[in-house]
Amino acid sequence: MSLTVVFWMYVILFAIIGGMRGWAKEIMVSCSVILALTFITLLDHYVPFVRDILQKDSKALYFLLRTIILVLLVFFGYQTPNIQRISAKMTREKLEHIIMGAVIGAINGYMIAGTIWFYMYQADYPFHLISAPDQTSAVGKAAAALLQYMPPRWLGIPGIYFAVVIAFIFVIVVFI
Repeated sequence: MSLTVVFWMYVILFAIIGGMRGWAKEIMVSCSVILALTFITLLDHYVPFVRDILQKDSKALYFLLRTIILVLLVFFGYQTPNIQRISAKMTREKLEHIIMGAVIGAINGYMIAGTIWFYMYQADYPFHLISAPDQTSAVGKAAAALLQYMPPRWLGIPGIYFAVVIAFIFVIVVFI
């Protein structure tokens, strides 16, 4: 199965989940993804063990470390408390609430699945069950083109720092 197909399956799955949960809770997940990317960026650039040893010597372990950080923070983002007061205040109609949740959920799916896929690409697909797309086929070329638009690629330094500031300003303004 192509990684591109798996990626889009996850985007659709997260859109469905987002439609069921609502946009207010999905915003918290978006913020947790941005926080995870920021934390990983800080580790990559400022922690000597990660920067000097793990990145160069053990790509599989480095991939696992980054993926575990992302998955843990996303998990806690999905464990948001009940935000009835905010979602009842901000929602006018049920259909609009579902559509906004689905759109933000799809964005979250893109950010989560895309980040994991990008990290796997950077680690040269370290597991034998998952192989790199064949660059000679049309599907492989499409996968390579899609990798250019994954969050870690365009949310590098200093973009990730601006993203975290904007995310938390949004959380403070909307949720508090």
